[in-house]
Amino acid sequence: SAGCRTGSAAAQAPAGIDARMAWTAAASLCCRLVRAAPVRRRARRRTLCSAARSTDAVDREYADLNLRPLYPNRGHHLRIRQHVNPLSALFVEPTEPPEWTEVFEDPLLPLMVDIGCGSGRFLVWLAKNSGERRNYLGLEIRQKLVERTQFWVTELGLRNVYFMFANATVSFEQIVSSYPGPLSLVSILCPDPHFKKRHHKRRVLQTPLVDSITKNLCLGGRVLVQSDVLDVATDMRERFDGYSDVFEHADRIDKDLQCDNEGWLLDNPMGIRTEREIHAELEGATIYRRMYQKTRCFLPDYSIS
Repeated sequence: SAGCRTGSAAAQAPAGIDARMAWTAAASLCCRLVRAAPVRRRARRRTLCSAARSTDAVDREYADLNLRPLYPNRGHHLRIRQHVNPLSALFVEPTEPPEWTEVFEDPLLPLMVDIGCGSGRFLVWLAKNSGERRNYLGLEIRQKLVERTQFWVTELGLRNVYFMFANATVSFEQIVSSYPGPLSLVSILCPDPHFKKRHHKRRVLQTPLVDSITKNLCLGGRVLVQSDVLDVATDMRERFDGYSDVFEHADRIDKDLQCDNEGWLLDNPMGIRTEREIHAELEGATIYRRMYQKTRCFLPDYSIS
């Protein structure tokens, strides 16, 4: 409206080129403002609608956990930073392992570790519904998520799943090497991408963690990596491809696992999607997955270069 008033004032000025140019510029600005406002409002409605669809889809995927009655006690939505800098001084100290006999009913069962477990619903669902006799351990660097998820585990009375606040990059070895049973599966599913090249050192899968996974995984154990960001998925894939003397691509052993021409798994082998996976697929993204199976012992290279 300010632009229109300016235009009206310009129209009352003495006739001349300058007056006409001023009126034309003001009228053009007024029209652009009128056209722009509905576009911004429509974009916001689409964003809100997409977020609502994502929330509904997650709730449907995990409906049988029946977590919603627990929300009033602990809150469904938490204000959490999406990305955390694992190189911060807050996260450089390794986390001590738990007393395994206190957190698991049978600590000799095979163990699955989900690195960067996020909200934890994925692992809780597996612990409750998977037919395999296995323990499940979630490692997450955002403490509030761990506290809420462990609260759910306690309320559900599950004794085969446990969550820990830990920076897996520095804590995985100390935690997992103390577990009395075999490590049978490690998953790294849609980790923080840290897109900028100078931030790639913040990505969770660094060489020491790959070494530790490779060393501690039992023979026949598997590693599943996936991301909706091709660059991140390729980075993780290349790191494990570098251990071809230890790992085989699982689809070469298990004929139920099918890959595309690029070597990415066509289907989710876990039977349940992570929350990030649900959101990404709703947005039309592709999920890039690769699974490895340990077929030979890991022999560290102690040679001095």
